[in-house]
Amino acid sequence: MGFFDKLFGNSAKEEETMTTEKLNIGIILGSTREGRVSPQVGEWVKGIADKRGDANYEIVDIADFNLPFLGTTDGTEPGIAKWNEKLANLDGFVFIVQEYNHSITGALKNALDFAREAWNNKAAGIVSYGSTGGARAAEHLRGIMGELMIADVRVHPTLSLFTDFENGSVFKPQALHLDNVNAMLDQVNSWSGALKTVR
Repeated sequence: MGFFDKLFGNSAKEEETMTTEKLNIGIILGSTREGRVSPQVGEWVKGIADKRGDANYEIVDIADFNLPFLGTTDGTEPGIAKWNEKLANLDGFVFIVQEYNHSITGALKNALDFAREAWNNKAAGIVSYGSTGGARAAEHLRGIMGELMIADVRVHPTLSLFTDFENGSVFKPQALHLDNVNAMLDQVNSWSGALKTVR
């Protein structure tokens, strides 16, 4: 390693590895209720994402971690450590957000609050759904992400319960959403790569 490599940190080889290594992007399902449709939406986003080949995409289901309610635990439940470990290994996120009473679900807020540093200096996109496309929930989430030092991207696919779901339970997205999802993923990947250099 040369003088300037030592002075400024990464060697040229390390820099090359950082730029060629694929990012890990988690598609976070924001609901845990029985009969939820978020797994359908998450798989749809992942299907679009996987065709791009530009990052490693995976579904991250909050329900799999059995997180207790914040404030009702001493923090020793194994799901809490596993949740933080999972988030720490991700470079960016896509939140699948459903609107409940003009905001995000309690389960998603709880999961957001159970981590701190694992969220910091990463990027995220939002795919939301509801009677108004989940727009109000997404705006609430943006405020929370700001506090957690998550950079939220501008492009925001919004899905309507009236036109993208059959009987409110079977997800049948309109073709027009494809371009928005890809544009959102472009931004998530670009920002995630840039923020990786900050961490």
